[in-house]
Amino acid sequence: MLKITFSARPNARGPRSLAIALIAGIALSLAALAPAATAADEAAPEDTIGISAKPQAADENSAGRTRFSYQMSPGQNLDDVYVVTNSGTTAQTFTVFATDAFNTAEGGYGLLDTGVQPADAGAWVRFGGETSVTAALQPGESREIPFSLVVPADASPGDHAAGMVVSALADDGQVLVDRRVGTRLYVRVPGDLQPNLTVDGMSASYTPSINPLAGEATVTFTVRNAGNVALSGDLKTEIKGLFGIGLAPALETEVDEMLPGSTRTVTTTVSGVGQWVFLNPVVTLYPSVDAEALNPGPLTSVTRDTILFAVPWVLLGLIVLGLGIWGWIVFSRRRDARRARAWIEYTEAEARRKAESEREPAVVAAGSPTRSESS
Repeated sequence: MLKITFSARPNARGPRSLAIALIAGIALSLAALAPAATAADEAAPEDTIGISAKPQAADENSAGRTRFSYQMSPGQNLDDVYVVTNSGTTAQTFTVFATDAFNTAEGGYGLLDTGVQPADAGAWVRFGGETSVTAALQPGESREIPFSLVVPADASPGDHAAGMVVSALADDGQVLVDRRVGTRLYVRVPGDLQPNLTVDGMSASYTPSINPLAGEATVTFTVRNAGNVALSGDLKTEIKGLFGIGLAPALETEVDEMLPGSTRTVTTTVSGVGQWVFLNPVVTLYPSVDAEALNPGPLTSVTRDTILFAVPWVLLGLIVLGLGIWGWIVFSRRRDARRARAWIEYTEAEARRKAESEREPAVVAAGSPTRSESS
């Protein structure tokens, strides 16, 4: 039998033992509460809302389409299927509709807000005669949404851009959130196709560097699709000098697809441009058309340029400073040379005077008696 005894005799280590006992008690209490806290933290995750949608695959062996693209004549109609999936963890009601597309300021493919009535290809889509359809889906459930597309008899030639939209409204406790997923839809109507990308409003600026050969030229301009065909392109920015001599490596970038009637402000910056006073920024745009689009005929590149002056003020300042130092040195040398010649002339004159005074006969002092000899 283990017997534990406590001594009542005073001990200088008593306070320390009491502190250790208190710490041990607190640790045991936290250990006992830990399982309960862990259990509370392992609560079930909140339900999530997820949407996915895509065009129905043409057949079982096809890889599937990522967008709708049709070549249709005025008055023609067709039927297709949109597949909507509830990828969230809770049942949700979705609304499917079509609307018009436009280019955002950043060059993206944007769709009109929910509730805004479309006026172009988005208005040509019907779901069983209606402009929208509503579907309630369980988590993981998919549904095929059939629709028809009718091109008006007076539809103009060219590319008409729209989008199929799946919208899910959810209340997050504070505001009603509209979660949307869109799929591009193109209707390409044959006829008088006019591909026409233009470059307007070109301006340029120069940012100097301590190194006069390492500045930056920034060129800003507006690209406008003035035709009726959606076009993208490759853009080349060059900085040339007198006689068309290249002053820096050309910068090549891409211009994302621009829908008919859209405009976009583009800014490019070319590095390694020296301060050669006369700079000639040149922009060349090579348009291209989508592989699924109608053949619009030959595509012509567009070239625009402007004039920019980059005066090497730092270099000019150094040159002026150098000329000033050189001028001061020349002036100082000439002044010292004049002083040296004057000193030499003075010392030579003093030497001559001294030599002449030494050759003169002794002069008899004035008033001294003279004696003449008698014959």
